[in-house]
Amino acid sequence: MDEGHQRFSDFTEEEVPLEGKKRKIEEILNIEILITGFRIGKSKYKDKDYLTLQYENGKEKYITFTGSEVLIKQTQKYAEKMPFYVTIRKVNNYYTMT
Repeated sequence: MDEGHQRFSDFTEEEVPLEGKKRKIEEILNIEILITGFRIGKSKYKDKDYLTLQYENGKEKYITFTGSEVLIKQTQKYAEKMPFYVTIRKVNNYYTMT
C-alpha cells in the first residue's frame, strides 16, 4: 500500500447497526442497565422521532425502541458521556432516566 493514503474505514461515518435482543421498555423499568449506544430515527407511523437504545444487562446485549420524547432529549443531552449506567422509571405518563 502507498504510504500517506487513508483507508475508507479511517474517515467513514457510516452508522453501525445496533445489535442485541429486542426487549420492551416495560421489561427494563426500575432495573440498572448500561447504555452503550443509541440512534434516533423518524417513525413510520407518526410524524415523530423514535429512539433505539442499545444496552447491556449483565453480559447480554439488548435493544429497546421508544417514542418517549423525554428519553430522546436525555439521550441526546448526555450522548458524549456514553457508556453510562442508568435506571429508566415511569413517572405518571412518561419515562425518564435516573
